[in-house]
Amino acid sequence: MDRAEAFNMIKADLIELFEIDEADITPEADLMEDLGLDSIDGVDMMVRIQERTGQKVSPEQFEEVRTMSNLIDLIQSLNS
Repeated sequence: MDRAEAFNMIKADLIELFEIDEADITPEADLMEDLGLDSIDGVDMMVRIQERTGQKVSPEQFEEVRTMSNLIDLIQSLNS
């Protein structure tokens, strides 16, 4: 999965799960500060990523995710 595909997948999930405005979702967006996610939302997002990729996200990987770009990197690392 390339970066654009990963971004589009995450964007679709953020819109569906958290009703975030599509215009606010950019690769540079901070998940908490810019998109308003909290720690529970983060867990929900990690569960969705595990479902979509079929790969487990470790606590260490989860802790490193702060931005959309970090999330894209995570998905690419799970698919490689």
